[in-house]
Amino acid sequence: MKKTNEYYPESVPHPGIDLNEKLEEINMGPKEFSIRTGKPEKTVSAILKGNSSITPDMAVQFEKVLNIPARFWLQRQYHFNEYIARIKEFSNIQKEIPYLKNFPIKDMIRLMWISDADNKNELVLQLLAFFGLASFKNWENYYLKRKLKVKFRISLKHENNPYAVSVWLRKGELQALEMKTEKYSPKKLNKILPDLKNIMVKNPNNIFDEIQYLCQNAGVKVIFTHCLPKAPLNGVTRWIGENPIIQLSDRYKRYDIFWFTFFHEIGHLLLHGKKDIFIETINSSLKKDNKEKEADEFAINCTLTSEEEKEILKKENLNYDDIFNFAKKFNTHHSIIIGRLQHRGFINHYTGKDLLFPLNFNDID
Repeated sequence: MKKTNEYYPESVPHPGIDLNEKLEEINMGPKEFSIRTGKPEKTVSAILKGNSSITPDMAVQFEKVLNIPARFWLQRQYHFNEYIARIKEFSNIQKEIPYLKNFPIKDMIRLMWISDADNKNELVLQLLAFFGLASFKNWENYYLKRKLKVKFRISLKHENNPYAVSVWLRKGELQALEMKTEKYSPKKLNKILPDLKNIMVKNPNNIFDEIQYLCQNAGVKVIFTHCLPKAPLNGVTRWIGENPIIQLSDRYKRYDIFWFTFFHEIGHLLLHGKKDIFIETINSSLKKDNKEKEADEFAINCTLTSEEEKEILKKENLNYDDIFNFAKKFNTHHSIIIGRLQHRGFINHYTGKDLLFPLNFNDID
């Protein structure tokens, strides 16, 4: 996030000072000025003392009497009002500083989601700008209390670290806003499933670009967001505007887990519509509702079906050549087979470890 250098003067005079100087220059007292402008003497006196503002209506009357354009008075009043507002905002920012400790500031700086700053006031301003919020009280209303239920359908109050999770979700939202896509079509999404599986099988160098391109044509925005240490999320499916978003992390950096999660999220889109937001966290596998189980089954059918798994398990003394042969026969990737057998407990987590492909997210912004 780039810093914007703005100049804010240390002090800005009230326009009443300019009015005082002009009246002294033309030797006109407040009472005469109030009669000439048709404004109460009490109001004029308050302006001269800096206790009241010059309104647009007043500025037009001042122009007639003093032959000074109304915009002069309005600009003076505008700059003074902004100055006062920024003094109040500085005080408010000071009150926001304690919230900083809740958020993964160092990780956000490391990932260049915000810039490093010399003082905490600047960090507060950057973090609020990152979320598009005016205060952290608004953050609580949005992410914990669900006051915007039509847009954000889940509360993070039950997450172990809702602050880090909200940062990760917001980053995905910002990434999605930069992407253009077609109108969402479940028919097109279903149609490209074989193409997506072929990408999984072939593992091309530009794997992420190919996934995004195919899904964008079906109206789905696929986002890859680096994982935050205190936000152990595999992926999220949600709608932003008229398009579904699949946001995936590099939490495990494993080929088999990435693809299972990806097809799991597609399953949510095709099976469960746009009413919910599905967050796959570290606790997701402990207690799954029916929708999660359905998405799991969808991912299984897209990567390695239960029937194919059973056929593999019938093979005695399964070796590496067998794994590669089965991968070719079932049009899947050998990492998928090893990962499945490990996950199901048919082999230990050391067997076939060298066949588990890592996934490199380093080239993703």
